[in-house]
Amino acid sequence: MDQRQNVTILCIDDEEDICFALKTLFRTQDWNTATACDVDAGIKLFTQLRPTIVLIDYHMPGINGVEGVRMLRCLSATVPIIVFTIDERQKVADEFLAAGASDFALKPIKAPDIISRVRLHLRLLERQNIDISFTKGISHGTLELILNYMRQCSAPVTANDISKETGLAYQTVFRYLQHMTQQKLVDVDSVYGKVGRPKQLYRIRQSQ
Repeated sequence: MDQRQNVTILCIDDEEDICFALKTLFRTQDWNTATACDVDAGIKLFTQLRPTIVLIDYHMPGINGVEGVRMLRCLSATVPIIVFTIDERQKVADEFLAAGASDFALKPIKAPDIISRVRLHLRLLERQNIDISFTKGISHGTLELILNYMRQCSAPVTANDISKETGLAYQTVFRYLQHMTQQKLVDVDSVYGKVGRPKQLYRIRQSQ
């Protein structure tokens, strides 16, 4: 997953200034943001937008954050839910985690910490998506074999290079490279010669 594209964060908090600050902060990362002032509005937005990540406050009018997390988990078992609260009691943290929260942070939380937490959960989502794809014919062992070889290379490589060095069939390598390109694990460049088809050069994508 490209952490700067196709990311939508839903913020559920009754404090408008906090929602505005988060929206402004996330804009610096090219992340889309939707805001809701209570759980009911948040649930409606969630079903409409299917956001990448949800941030939710504890103390809100009507339905509180704990119950909000439970309701969100009924809609999605996998979306990361990060809780913000001023309540330092361990009991509150335990209630949120039991309800299905993915992360828990005390207010006031600094901007670098928010960004770091969101990026962490984006990476976890990426790994989760890769794991799911293994059921569709992608082997973890073969994927790691190709990645390990590419990590040792100082320059971009072709599918033919990988095939020769790993002993894998060219067709297998090409299929895995397509998969890794789709999963944003590798980047590919087309190099045009004087004649014939362009050469595809692959390199491991650098971490954001």
